[in-house]
Amino acid sequence: MYGSYYGSGATSSLAKTASMVQGVAIWAIVSIILAVIGGIVLYFTFLSKKNENKFKGFVAWMYDFLTFKKMLAENLLKILYLVFAIFITLFSFALIGVNFLAFLGYLVIGNVLARLTYELMLVILVICRNTTEINKKMSNKDEK
Repeated sequence: MYGSYYGSGATSSLAKTASMVQGVAIWAIVSIILAVIGGIVLYFTFLSKKNENKFKGFVAWMYDFLTFKKMLAENLLKILYLVFAIFITLFSFALIGVNFLAFLGYLVIGNVLARLTYELMLVILVICRNTTEINKKMSNKDEK
């Protein structure tokens, strides 16, 4: 009596789960196909070189963003650095009761390491920006 009750519930639950997984899998396949088609169409229409200075306002910003002329990484790195520096500073105060030297070490060394890590990541972005500027100047020089 009880076995058939629990058995049928487990089967229906398993069937619902299988149906859900099947629906997610189908949607994933459709999404991949639409993303590939959309990416190819956008690349060859909207992002073509002939549209370089054609747009204004938000569409121009979107063009620069999608062609990676505008980088978000620098602002994101600044925000992450501030978050980590504040976290390190605040968390170090939890170590005062444990060991004052551990507190001081975590406060100073942690913030120095966070700053050095941030600066190393920022150097990569600056190199990228400078290389792009040099490339633009060289292409302008070749055109003259």
